[in-house]
This record gives sequence, C-alpha cells and structure tokens, in this order.
Amino acid sequence: MSEVGSVACVGIYVADALAKPVDEMPERGKLVLFDQLELHTGGCANNTAIALSRLGIPTRALGKIGRDAFGDFVLQRLTEAGVDTEGMIRTDANTSFTFVMVASDGERTFFHTIGANAELTATDVRLDLIEDAKVLHVAGTFLMPGFDGEPTAELLHWARGRGIVTALDTTWDSSGRWLDTVRDALPHLDFFLPSIEEARAIAGRDDPDDVAQALLDLGVGTVALKLGADGSYIRSADGAIRIPAISVDAVDTTGAGDAYVGGFLAGRAMGWDLERCGRLGSATGAACVTAIGTTPGLRSLEETLQLWND
Repeated sequence: MSEVGSVACVGIYVADALAKPVDEMPERGKLVLFDQLELHTGGCANNTAIALSRLGIPTRALGKIGRDAFGDFVLQRLTEAGVDTEGMIRTDANTSFTFVMVASDGERTFFHTIGANAELTATDVRLDLIEDAKVLHVAGTFLMPGFDGEPTAELLHWARGRGIVTALDTTWDSSGRWLDTVRDALPHLDFFLPSIEEARAIAGRDDPDDVAQALLDLGVGTVALKLGADGSYIRSADGAIRIPAISVDAVDTTGAGDAYVGGFLAGRAMGWDLERCGRLGSATGAACVTAIGTTPGLRSLEETLQLWND
C-alpha cells in the first residue's frame, strides 16, 4: 500500500443543536415542549475532517469560528477526534449555528446562521499548513460568500501547481447562482463530490450520467455523485463506476454525504483506486447513519471495513 498522506479540510465548521420531537411550531409568543436536545458539531469540512481522522488519516482543519462557547465546543470535538486545529481562526462573529427541529417521523426543519463562515477569506487560509498535504479538500461551497468563486479557484490552482490532489464538496445554493459561483473552480478539481441534487442544479441536467459528463466537460477530473440510498456514481475519462449503498439500520442520515466524502478521500490518501475509494466512502456513510448526529457513528478503518465486508 502507498504511504498514507495527509488531508487539509478548508471550509465550514458549525455547531448543531437537535431538538426532538418538534411536530409543530408554537403560535407567536407561545411555548411548545419537546423531550430531548442534543448538541453536535456539523458543517461539511468539520464532518469530513472527523471522518478522515477516525479512519486514521492525518487531517488538518482550516476555517473560522467565533470566540464563543460554540467555537470552544467545535474546537474541542475536532481535537478529541485527533484533527489538527492550528488552521482554525477565531473571530468576534458568532460561530455558525444550526437549530434542527426533528419531527416524530424523522423529518427535519432547519434554522441556520452563517456566522463566522461568512467571514472566511483567502487570507485566512494558511498555505504553509497545506503545502505538505497529499489532498486539499474545500467543503461548504455556496455558504462561504467571502471565499466562494475566484478565491476558491485560486487556492485550488495553487495547490494543483504543487502536486496536491484537489477536491470540493458543495452545499445547497439558496441564492440560485449555482454554476456562476463554482465555474472557475471546476477546471482545478481532481475530484468533485456533490450530492446528485446539487450537481443537477449546477449542470442543468437530470440523469446522473449526463450530469457527470457535463461536469467533466467543464474541466473536472473525476466526478463522484452522492445518490443517497442508491449509493454513488463515479465517472472519469476512463469510464463510470456505480457503487451500491450498504444496508444498515439507519438512525439518522444527517452527515452521511460528508462521511462518504471522508471515506472516499481517505482511500485516495492511501493510494487506492476509484472503486475502492467509492466503497470505503459507502461504508463510512453507512457507519455515520447508525447514530444520531453527523459524527458519533464514525468508526476506525478496521471497523468501517467490517461494514464493507458484511
């Protein structure tokens, strides 16, 4: 096996509060009771970084959080997971926060404040903490207004020029700009790993094969589309691979896509081929959904491979 390389995760870091069950919104000025509140960390970069570290990959987090209790909490959880946090910057803005209302049937409703993630700019990203990485992953595009677009493209271009493998994952674009925002970054990507819904909005196509081909035509090296319960679809100039999802007793699907990315990039950091990367991604996503929250279900490489082999 090739020597394991490190991964740098640049992007969004969030504190998540999950309340359940919440089956109705109270009337204005009124109160509704719920039974349980849990505090977790979230955000694509956070979730993927922790997944990578749990799988044994040396991982560094680079992002922006507030000088508040939620920022302390995010740093604590990253550190407990073994993630290097030297690249995390504190600011006077609030740490990005999501309040998640979980209904009795599992349906989720979200209130989100971008907070410190909105302040992340190219000057905040310490290149000296990335230059020795094997993989640079940008996670959270469309929720970083100070970093999306040209700054992201320039960082990816810089990394590729130094032989660093580049990857990017998106969130939902509530502004509707989609391709206009991400277009400049695509030619600098070795791996693009969006959900099928996000990829359809970017590519303007529907069928996964057509979506992937459109993204390849825009300059991406390899596209890995996350298809949820249908697994994933990986396409490069050499052909296409379909990876099935792994069946487990799902408790909470939040963060499964980020876990998939963590598994996929862990495979890449270990020098694996595309199919094995995709299978490790599926197994990591399966581990994620076995517990409540985005990261508590994540496991070691050995434990994750057991899901793959079961």
